[in-house]
Amino acid sequence: MAGLRLPSTVLGLLERRKGPPPQPSVSTTSASQPQSEASEDGQGPAVDDDLKLPKMASLAIILTSNVLMQHHQLTFFIIVSSSNEYAHYLGGTSTFSGLVIGIPTVFSGLALLPLMRLDQGGYKRPLHFACASAVVGNILYGLAYHANWLYLILLGRIVTGFTFTFWMYNKRYCSDPRIVGLRRRTTLAGWLVLGQGIGFSLGPFVGGLLSVISLPVRTKAGLTHFSCLFLHRYKIGFSNSVFNGFTSPAWIMAAIWAAFWAIAAVLYEDVPRAPPAPQSVALQQFTVKTASEDGDNKERESSGVTTTEAVGTTELPSVYRMTKRQWGVTVTMCWFAMTCFHILGAWEANIPVFTSSHLRSNPFHFTPFAAGNLIALGGACTIPFLLLNLHFARRVQDRHTLAMGTSIGLAGLIIALAILGEEEVNYGSLFICWFLVALGFNIASTVTLSLLSKQLPGAWNGRVSLAIQYSNYTGRVTGAVWGGAGVKVGMLSYVGMQVAFVGIGYIMFVTLWKHLKAKTG
Repeated sequence: MAGLRLPSTVLGLLERRKGPPPQPSVSTTSASQPQSEASEDGQGPAVDDDLKLPKMASLAIILTSNVLMQHHQLTFFIIVSSSNEYAHYLGGTSTFSGLVIGIPTVFSGLALLPLMRLDQGGYKRPLHFACASAVVGNILYGLAYHANWLYLILLGRIVTGFTFTFWMYNKRYCSDPRIVGLRRRTTLAGWLVLGQGIGFSLGPFVGGLLSVISLPVRTKAGLTHFSCLFLHRYKIGFSNSVFNGFTSPAWIMAAIWAAFWAIAAVLYEDVPRAPPAPQSVALQQFTVKTASEDGDNKERESSGVTTTEAVGTTELPSVYRMTKRQWGVTVTMCWFAMTCFHILGAWEANIPVFTSSHLRSNPFHFTPFAAGNLIALGGACTIPFLLLNLHFARRVQDRHTLAMGTSIGLAGLIIALAILGEEEVNYGSLFICWFLVALGFNIASTVTLSLLSKQLPGAWNGRVSLAIQYSNYTGRVTGAVWGGAGVKVGMLSYVGMQVAFVGIGYIMFVTLWKHLKAKTG
């Protein structure tokens, strides 16, 4: 620890020799060591601003909400086995069932902008909104069977979709300069990605578990022959009109969310309303981009010391303009945010379709539950490596993590092309492909927001988080559609498109490689 304190002490002596400490409108951050601030009482240095973390109880609530937010994963895989039959039971079609599965993300995106106008820069209101939406949405989905009304399951899923607005707030919280230092953002993003891994592992497992419990659901006149076979074979749920195989996943998730809501209401403490610390406005580690009085952007290098000028306040100066390089970094991170979730969503949606198809390259003919178990196994095997990624996030640059993750994922895609082209698919080879894809692109998704938040002013954290979240939404929606269409368009074309996405990303970050450098941690 002495090695860490010495540079701060030396810098403090130099500042005393130069005169009084700088005003709040000017911030100075060492590129080699994090800056220490004076404590509020002026008695000594406070916690290093680059290493600060929010209160543990509040952070635990946010990270737990992220695991439940993979409720998109949990709900998708819990209901995917029964949603088609549920829709048929209530008089709908398979197309309607697909709409039920995919519609939450659409309404989440629509609700995000209005919610941001009401959040007051904090997280408590969005958290309560997400919990309430999850509880009400799942209750509506569960009541549709008893009410015998098809559109109630659609309405329930729409309301549940409002829950997913908190995805953006999860990311924003873990890069908020008011509570999270520069050297902690990638680590916290790693915890969010670990929640993703838990989500798409736990979802298929729970879905399979619910499919084999208790008594068969009572049938209804007019139920298709396939539906009767389905219910008889899997013996889902209890034989009543409220809690049964169709509705039990929704009731279970409603109870879990209600319990979490009560705990969050007691333990969660919102972030301070005060503006972020001045040093969080630093633009880059070694080079500062500021706007001169005549409006021209200028570049200033200061031998490892970064300074950013503010105009009378810690808010972002209105004259600030992003440089072309910063625009390039922003577009690159948004592209990878979209690509990672597009590929992950496509594989999650395609594995049940491909393994149940009649293609010559498919030797499996899996049930949805068997396909779900394959997805769960691949996700579970990534968890130890995602935990290992948390350890290395403090030591490895974000750009290296991005390159490593995309390379691992690309390896899985290339192997998939090879085995599909030769029609030599077996359980082991398909599992290896899915494992590499899940591991690689989950790791790559760790750094998209954290890297960008380190290169842009802290006052822009909200809009940066919004850009990354909409990129994630775009990837999720397009990935699910592309995965479902994989058998129809051809599996080689399906995987080839994903390789092209990664190739475009490679060109982007190779071109901007030296500008992607940011603080570790």
